Amino acid sequence: MKRPLHHAMRQVTLAALITVGLGAAQADEREDLETLKQTTINLIQALVQQGVLPADKADALVKQAEAKAKASVAEAKKTEQSTVRVQFVPESVRKQIADEVREEVVAQAKAERWGDVNAVPEWVDRFKFEGDLRLGLQRDMFSQSNAPEVFFQVQGQDIDNTLEDRDRARLRARFGFTARVTPDITAGLRLATGSQFEPVSTNQTLGNFNNKSNFSLDRAFLKGRSQDFLPWLTTTAGRMPNPFFSTDLVWDDDLNLDGLALQYEDPTASARVWRPFATLGLFPLQEVQRSLSNEAKSKWLIGAQGGVEWVPSNDLRAKVGLGVYDYRNISGVRNAFNSTTTNETAPDYRQKGNTLFNIDNDGNPNTNLYGLAADYQVLNLTGAVDFNLYNPVHLIVSGDYVRNIGFSSSKALARSGLTVTPQTTGYMVRVAVGMPAMLLKNDWQLSLAYRYLEADATLDAFNDSDFHLGGTNNKGFIVGAQYGLSRNTWINARWLSSREIRGLPLSINTLQVYLNAKF
Repeated sequence: MKRPLHHAMRQVTLAALITVGLGAAQADEREDLETLKQTTINLIQALVQQGVLPADKADALVKQAEAKAKASVAEAKKTEQSTVRVQFVPESVRKQIADEVREEVVAQAKAERWGDVNAVPEWVDRFKFEGDLRLGLQRDMFSQSNAPEVFFQVQGQDIDNTLEDRDRARLRARFGFTARVTPDITAGLRLATGSQFEPVSTNQTLGNFNNKSNFSLDRAFLKGRSQDFLPWLTTTAGRMPNPFFSTDLVWDDDLNLDGLALQYEDPTASARVWRPFATLGLFPLQEVQRSLSNEAKSKWLIGAQGGVEWVPSNDLRAKVGLGVYDYRNISGVRNAFNSTTTNETAPDYRQKGNTLFNIDNDGNPNTNLYGLAADYQVLNLTGAVDFNLYNPVHLIVSGDYVRNIGFSSSKALARSGLTVTPQTTGYMVRVAVGMPAMLLKNDWQLSLAYRYLEADATLDAFNDSDFHLGGTNNKGFIVGAQYGLSRNTWINARWLSSREIRGLPLSINTLQVYLNAKF
């Protein structure tokens, strides 16, 4: 062990001396250099004896030292005529070299956990795993005064039941991780139950003759934030969590967005009372390949939001954000007679509520295809106030206002041939008392909300899928309660009572009771 270790230390010392331009050939320095070499050798031998530096690491240092020494010697020969040789090595320089060697070796030993037989690999610490499981029952109750579903279907609305009550056992499972790729880049991945063709729900209805449920790719993104260059800018790309401050009046809680988002947040804001934020995003909604037989254009969402959070104390915080969501190429285009070239102007997914018109034009009443009659440029104002009444009980008041500023009756008439009355506003108010999150046993929260959302206030594809069983053109109340059964385990119940704002009568009451576990 000593012979290869001596050889390694001589090479390490030689590389260090050449790097700082020491004249190893000077006769009057030999004694000082030998002392320096012996000091370095003794230091590394002590690390080996204490189990900090294993033999394989010593061999690696040998090879590294030899490579550096050869490279340094070659460079020194090239510049020998212009090299200023140091004839005397002060004690302070020798001590600095020894300290640097010791610090480098110890740092590497700690990082790679030399000598710790119980240590897990270093890369494991870069991963953070998380998941949750939710089981429960949902009962949907329909008023007998509702119009039959066939009347809604004639209007193109995606409704298949308006009169028969329904009971469902439901499950939601999600599992994912984030990985620190570098200090500046993080990767995220999550799988979830639910249909891959339903972006606003990860629920799985049980009762499929015990067939297996599917996992879908719910999230897959890269997030970057430089510590040195523009540290206030975070860039996220891929399939990502909703980057906007919002409520489910516009965006369902289960919705994830495909695309690119840039977020501004001052890294020093946590020490300030006023904390500004901003988000800009570009999201593809429906990719369309144009051709001679397809005149449709790809659908996009461009979103921008700015706001500020006010935190005057540990007991009070308020946040407000103003956003604009501009949907491009989202409205339908009627086909020419007996043509299908604009079929793909119909949306890939919708819930119910938005004003529709038949873009099919083949004269066959059995082959209807519906597109959106209106344009959607949505202005959204969102706010929340969190007041710590007495720790840990909070009073949380949130509100949301939405208006479709892109709606034009004249454009809708020219596009669809329909006279469309403006139904372009919506709002929601929610009050909650209790703990902000169910983390511990006996945590609790009670909540009450009222919401009003007209037919074309926002795109019905992406808002809450539970209230009124999804979509727009609805109003009503939500009463909720949550209680912590144990750490990260709780039960919650909600009563959702809704009815239509305009049009055919449709009244729906929904009861949800769920057991939740988070890990």
